[in-house]
Amino acid sequence: MSKIEKFEDLKIWQDGINLSIHIYQILATCRDFSLKDQMCRAAVSIPSNVAEGFERHSNKEFIRYLRIAKGSSGELRTQIEIAIGIGLVKKETGEDLISKTRYLSAMLQNLIKIRETNF
Repeated sequence: MSKIEKFEDLKIWQDGINLSIHIYQILATCRDFSLKDQMCRAAVSIPSNVAEGFERHSNKEFIRYLRIAKGSSGELRTQIEIAIGIGLVKKETGEDLISKTRYLSAMLQNLIKIRETNF
């Protein structure tokens, strides 16, 4: 495993960026501007908080921001459930997105555990 020198090297950040882009693409024609805005904000918050925490150059701060990113993942998962329920997002698409948010949440939790025990 190569040394992580910048947040762009983190797989969790890369996957968070990809999910954010995917959410924006899926909701591109959405006319429910309130839910669309909340979903996009939550999605963008995940990689943004990973980046911000990394740039703080403090393990304690990094863990704090990873927890915020994990919270945003749960927030987004909730909003996806609502979007499925009201027919804004197709069930199959929504289930795929939910799976991706669960994966990101698990990755964040693992990174938090690693940072808590190794530093």
